[in-house]
Amino acid sequence: MTKELRRLSVIMLFMFIALFAATSWIQVVESDSLAQNPHNKRTRLDSFEIQRGAIIVDGAAIASSVPSEDQYRFQRVYTDAAMWAPVTGYFNPALGSSTGIEKAMNADLSGTGSNAFFAEIERILSGQPQRGLSVELSLNTAAQRAATEALEGLQGAVVAMDPKTGRILAMASTPGFDTNLMAVHDANAANATYDQLVADPGKPLSNRAIAGDLNPPGSTFKLVTAAAAYASGEWTPESTLPNPAIYTLPGSSNRVSNAWGGTCGPGATVTIAEAIRLSCNIPMAELAVELGDDAIREMAEKFGFNRSFDTPLPSTPSSYPRALDDAQTALSGFGQGQVTATPLQMAMVSAGIANDGVVMNPQMVDAVIGNDLSVIRASENTEFGRAVDAEIADEITSAMVASVSNGAAQGARIDGVDVAGKTGTAENGNRPHTLWFTGFAPADDPAVAVAVVVENGGGQGQSGSGDTIAAPIAKKVIEAVLGR
Repeated sequence: MTKELRRLSVIMLFMFIALFAATSWIQVVESDSLAQNPHNKRTRLDSFEIQRGAIIVDGAAIASSVPSEDQYRFQRVYTDAAMWAPVTGYFNPALGSSTGIEKAMNADLSGTGSNAFFAEIERILSGQPQRGLSVELSLNTAAQRAATEALEGLQGAVVAMDPKTGRILAMASTPGFDTNLMAVHDANAANATYDQLVADPGKPLSNRAIAGDLNPPGSTFKLVTAAAAYASGEWTPESTLPNPAIYTLPGSSNRVSNAWGGTCGPGATVTIAEAIRLSCNIPMAELAVELGDDAIREMAEKFGFNRSFDTPLPSTPSSYPRALDDAQTALSGFGQGQVTATPLQMAMVSAGIANDGVVMNPQMVDAVIGNDLSVIRASENTEFGRAVDAEIADEITSAMVASVSNGAAQGARIDGVDVAGKTGTAENGNRPHTLWFTGFAPADDPAVAVAVVVENGGGQGQSGSGDTIAAPIAKKVIEAVLGR
């Protein structure tokens, strides 16, 4: 063989290997993503022949498919549609659109993903029609109903989760909408409904639990500030800070006060634990400046700030910005300024404290179920990471329990149950306040962590508070989970 032929043979061999690798990658690794690409018309048309799997909560279908007389073969039907809308979303083959779990779990529900391969082989051999796989969620029907009913008439959201596993037990957002109206096969009717929902000032299409226009977390963020202080090793719950009635922000002429306009208790100084119990702004602003924005941001990120989570619904990252000046850092100490958060994130803060300082990744899919009720794929509980040591978590818990029992969060008290909680009443300039609560129960053996946000002042402008409006909502959700 001549030298030129040898070179040509080597080149041809490398070209063949590259072609083989590329086609193998496309057919094996990228097959699922290509199959689920909305521009893949063939997969979409094939899916019309498959009865879509159900979405299941507590053994009952909250979304299912029934035969229809049109070209799409099956009509999607939702039970308690508005209550479950933030979770299920909707599926509409006429529009080629889907949201929520319908979108996130489409490969399984539609029977077009890799997990459905053996089911399709079985269908071919048996001659039986193929059905999509069902998706079993971790949500608790009683908790979801309690959250939705407690939020009625309000713009707000609730997230409840199991602190030990990260399993989401409730994800409510109001106002809601009827997903059945968005699932109709009349494209004109569905588009008309969509236009109405987009024009609604209440923004019912926004899932406020994990996305939408994020709000400052207010005093609920004091838990993160305290965690950063204790973790530094330089501060304890009994460490004291100056206790003026008015505090001028560093490098600024702007002044802040506590919610009631006075000092945080009677003394010239106040402890961090007492500042959390009474929800005082000034001591936490002073503490934040002492800590610096880097220390607070690092702690916030240990709880999940500045990260998006797929539950599998993607969340908007809660934000603690970099390079804050001292004035903005002071404001961040009590959850104002440039800090923003979702209820999911603030539930993760409480859940991490409840779980001895370990933050779990949030999830709401327990399993993918086959047509024979076999488990095709089960979810595993995974850790996001350790935010604080168990001793620090216990110290923060003690202050949260005191806040509910005889402090600023008494609206969450439950007879016979020690509830750990923290309220927040976030200012928005001249606009109505944003009202918050986050906490967990029972404090000594937590079964549920919850976060509540109520926008637009709960209809009370700047008169409403986290304790009077958000905390009672959390109380009802906790009671539902605990079966009280």
